[in-house]
Amino acid sequence: MLTDVACKNAVCPIGKSRLRLTDSGGLYLEISPSGSKRWFAKYRFGDKEKRLALGSYPEVALKAARAGRDAARKVHDTGADPVQARKAEVLAKRVSSAFTFKAVTEEYHGKKASDWSKVHAAQFLRCCEKDLFPWIGALPLRAISAPILLDTLRRVEARGATQLVRDLREFAGQVFMYGIHTGKCESNPARDLVGAFKSHTVKHMAAVLTPAKAGELMRAIGCYQGQPTTRVALLLSALLFQRPGNIRSLEWTWIDLDGAMLTIPAESMKRAKAGKLNGRPHLVPLAVQAVAALREIHPLTGKGRYVFQSLRTGDKPMSENTVNAALRGMGYSKDEMTAHGFRAMARTIMAENIDGIDLDVIESQLAHAKSGPLGSAYDRTEHMNKRKALMQTWADYLEQLRIGANAIHIKAA
Repeated sequence: MLTDVACKNAVCPIGKSRLRLTDSGGLYLEISPSGSKRWFAKYRFGDKEKRLALGSYPEVALKAARAGRDAARKVHDTGADPVQARKAEVLAKRVSSAFTFKAVTEEYHGKKASDWSKVHAAQFLRCCEKDLFPWIGALPLRAISAPILLDTLRRVEARGATQLVRDLREFAGQVFMYGIHTGKCESNPARDLVGAFKSHTVKHMAAVLTPAKAGELMRAIGCYQGQPTTRVALLLSALLFQRPGNIRSLEWTWIDLDGAMLTIPAESMKRAKAGKLNGRPHLVPLAVQAVAALREIHPLTGKGRYVFQSLRTGDKPMSENTVNAALRGMGYSKDEMTAHGFRAMARTIMAENIDGIDLDVIESQLAHAKSGPLGSAYDRTEHMNKRKALMQTWADYLEQLRIGANAIHIKAA
């Protein structure tokens, strides 16, 4: 019988290929000339002598090696080969790990990401990694029931992130459907959680929505004492009412100052991947005031790629927080006005205070998709006269509000 001291002190004699120290029941410790020590359990199966590796010493101590030997003997007593049983166990674990929620999610993401926009693909994986993987990532897909998924999503709901809960349930549902299609599970517990969470109340971005308040805002922009490029970004946010991401990432190559036209490439628009790849660019006619503002800062940033360059590095656009920070510096809280609020300001004030404006033209300039057979009609260049008139009328209206004119209700040009 071996002892821990004998195992610790055992050394392979010089000139020998190995040394074997036997214990009992077929267990022995094999020592190589290099000094490595490994446990083996010897047994007979099918009239052949075989051995089962039980690990290295001292990582596997004598007591643990004996326990491994005894477990192998129990398998042998059932008529099974311990080595083959070990291989089957390893294979089962490998298959089980490949069928975990995390593994299947990553497999699904890898197959679908090329069909999604980069933003959606990144959001999908980021949300799963943060709020699903820590709790159910290691569980086999088959083992996740509706109550288990519910408990995981309740953690997110407790933070008040009701929209994120809806997104995560949808993401998880897509993974389970993929699991069903590929034979990794039989049911979709996410589908059973419809109606299980608090309703999500859409909170619209804060915005200035009256002519009087818009006039105050335009005067504040005119008196802005910060960076000149930030002031122009504020002004163009009002004049062009495009999405904040499109404003801050404007490139000089998109702008034709002589032709008074901004052309935002399809891939830079908020669209599904098919729309980014195959859609038309978004055309934004530039009013006289917008052209003048761009000519003003062209000497500052015109040699670079971006109209509004990052102050830290010229090869990136300004931060997504720059316009909001400028609004806070001007005294507008996040509950009064936001960068995105310029869109609501234009849509609301034009519709309510300027006669003769075609609402479909406003929606087109907002880049809102329309359904029906005429859905994309206002994106076509043959309707550009209406769009040019809209943008100039809006710029003139804002100018009247800025100087304090009685511009509560006017007729479109």
